[in-house]
Amino acid sequence: MGNFCAATITALVCGFIIAVTGMVKNKCSKSYLITLVLLPAIVELVIILVNGNIGTGIAVAGAFSLVRFRSAPGRGQEITSIFLAMAVGLATGMGYLGIAVLFAVFIALINLILNVSSFGGREMEERVLKISVPENLDFEEKFDDIFEKYLESYSYKEVKTANMGSLYKISLDVIMKQGASAKEMMDEIRTRNGNLEVALMRPVSSIEAL
Repeated sequence: MGNFCAATITALVCGFIIAVTGMVKNKCSKSYLITLVLLPAIVELVIILVNGNIGTGIAVAGAFSLVRFRSAPGRGQEITSIFLAMAVGLATGMGYLGIAVLFAVFIALINLILNVSSFGGREMEERVLKISVPENLDFEEKFDDIFEKYLESYSYKEVKTANMGSLYKISLDVIMKQGASAKEMMDEIRTRNGNLEVALMRPVSSIEAL
């Protein structure tokens, strides 16, 4: 039991290190980061149970391969929960009832703590800013001072003509500064684009899948 606890804690620590380093310079969802923390410990339990038992190893491989036949794509945490349920089922089936209960409660507690904490949730939410400008307006660097005032970061995503070439439509990926007012930013933009359309929206994205 002592070796099992040490291995589980080590796996969680290593998963935490991987998740934290994965956040650097990368855009990661909270679900994905929590998966990185928990998955090493779940795999560790499976390896301990299967170690040296060829028959069990084959059965586990078949059981875990069923995960890919889910009809709906899932978030990282949903897939992790399936793996956890399978690992606990394997442990109980092999008679390790105490380990199954201890591991399920421990991992569920860690999962709960990570979910309610700010870990991975520095979710500076990315949005899409769309600005319409007249064709005679040189929009390059025209709004940069406004962007610097209200945005943590921004990057031009798309520029296209519209309305028979009389308008340009600019799309940017932006992250608002903490506490910045979207209304004030949009009002300032409108004073420079001739009061044409300005839109700030969440990007259309699919379910967070691994």
